[in-house]
Amino acid sequence: MRPGGNRGWLLRLVIAFGFAQGAVSMARPAVSYRALALGADERAIGVIAGVYALLPLFAAVPLGRRTDHGRCAPLLPIGVVLISGGCALSGLAGSLWAMALWSGVMGLGHLCFVIGAQSLVARQSAPHEQDRNFGHFTIGASLGQLVGPIAAGALIGGPDMAGTSELALVVAGAGAAVAFTSLWRIESRTASMSRTERGAPVPVRRILRARGVPAGIFISLAVLSATDILTAYLPVVGEHRGIAPSVIGLLLSLRAAATIACRLVLTPLLRLLGRAWLLTVTCLLAALLCAGVAVPVPVWALGVILAMLGFCLGVGQPLSMTTVVQAAPDGARSTALALRLTGNRLGQVAAPAAAGLIAGVAGVAAPFVMLGALLLLSSGIALRSPGEPADAGDGSRETGGERRSRPPLRRKSDI
Repeated sequence: MRPGGNRGWLLRLVIAFGFAQGAVSMARPAVSYRALALGADERAIGVIAGVYALLPLFAAVPLGRRTDHGRCAPLLPIGVVLISGGCALSGLAGSLWAMALWSGVMGLGHLCFVIGAQSLVARQSAPHEQDRNFGHFTIGASLGQLVGPIAAGALIGGPDMAGTSELALVVAGAGAAVAFTSLWRIESRTASMSRTERGAPVPVRRILRARGVPAGIFISLAVLSATDILTAYLPVVGEHRGIAPSVIGLLLSLRAAATIACRLVLTPLLRLLGRAWLLTVTCLLAALLCAGVAVPVPVWALGVILAMLGFCLGVGQPLSMTTVVQAAPDGARSTALALRLTGNRLGQVAAPAAAGLIAGVAGVAAPFVMLGALLLLSSGIALRSPGEPADAGDGSRETGGERRSRPPLRRKSDI
């Protein structure tokens, strides 16, 4: 399949990602409820949640190396198998240690799937299509994040918390397996290079020093941290303000729906502002909106704030992928994407821990002020990040792991 060709593969990838992400989004709260039913305290639940994020840290860069010059798609079915097995076996586990192990397997599966999928999008998209295609690809994640928690809430509850949470995890495993119906037609091979053409692997230090890669990693970390902390702490804010859990769930769904809407209109927004300015403006607005969540306002106003916040946060993930891919050295794009995911995982561990410490000292609204400061810093970094992709016709960068046909044009943003 040539870059920029038939986009049926992208639709199938979005559908598969929706099922895989939906299973993970359904399983993660279910794991916590089942652990509580097995007698876990807050510290044990934190360890189980941490294993999900920490275990894949050691595998991200090696997996990225393997996809840089070879197959992307084999990681997709491997990821689905690990997600499906991790979900179902977490439900069948009879001890907290076993739950932690299978939670780590689920996290590793999610990492495999995302690295394979992101590498596939990067290779199969012409340079001028990458922003749009990454935006469409992340719609699958947003759909999964929208449906998964609702499905978990519908199944979990009542006096038999252990039984209902077990059922939710088994259903999540089955849901992940449905992703196979979309994966089987996705081409498994992109343009590959011989061992001689590959040369030595690009050192991680060189990748991280490439202009644009650190910016993309930090912006992605900030946006994902904002999404995670919003999901974790909005229920706590609701408890303090007397907002019913059902209303909080609706508000979080509204945020996810606004993120999907953002990614559907990403292409015209890019034409209007360009990547660097769009990242700058949305991170700046998200910073102000996060701080606004900390202010006591009526529920309808909180809904407006969260809808606008969800829209702004929808920009950061797909555009940070393109920023990293186009800034990375040739032959190291998958590794650069893996480093971006490593940063995301670190953020998923560090940001909630920092938010918990701040909330314990300054109150439950304080984490949102912290997020505002983090996103404000991201807006400044985005302003200095590389600008637009080279036009597809200039031959400055080729997809599919090919070498440059001629040196790229230097733009003011690259000087």
